[in-house]
Amino acid sequence: MEIILASASPRRSYLLKQINLNFTVSPSDIEEVMDDSMNPKELVQSLALQKGESVLQQHPNSFIIAADTIVSLNGSYLGKPQNKDDAKEMLARMSDQTHEVYSGVYLALTHQNGTLIKHRTFSEETKVTFGALEKSEIERYVSTGSPMDKAGSYGIQDDFGAVFVKKINGDYNNVVGFPLFKFYDQVKLHFPNVFKQLFY
Repeated sequence: MEIILASASPRRSYLLKQINLNFTVSPSDIEEVMDDSMNPKELVQSLALQKGESVLQQHPNSFIIAADTIVSLNGSYLGKPQNKDDAKEMLARMSDQTHEVYSGVYLALTHQNGTLIKHRTFSEETKVTFGALEKSEIERYVSTGSPMDKAGSYGIQDDFGAVFVKKINGDYNNVVGFPLFKFYDQVKLHFPNVFKQLFY
């Protein structure tokens, strides 16, 4: 059985390697469909499901892991910034505020012929509080280019954006990009044979 990560995110790869998983990266190239009528937990699970299902048939006899992360501030979704001005605006809105980071994860097991045996989706929420940000701090950070590939325009790991974070309530790894604790727990609970192969 092969392990497939349907994501090009270097942060997700880093976290899965941290727990000694050997996997092949096979990112989904679909255009994600965002249904704004869904609540955040439903939305991230839907996005992860879309990614995972798009690569299923390419990977028979595999365990598929797909994920998506969104940031929510006062009910508005903050994705990856479109440009530097968009990143500055996002960070200014998040200054001295608490936002939520939601990750959705899709797990699936495929037959040797590529058909689906079983799948599971779940989500995780972490609350993150920023300190007050000065305009010059935002501009300096955005000028590095680092926020441009990150939901909410900041990174918390190996990134200067970490200094903006005053407080976290929930799973830190979820903010990095993947909820390791819940992933481990869900695999153990719903895919016991896969769990033995991965972690024993």
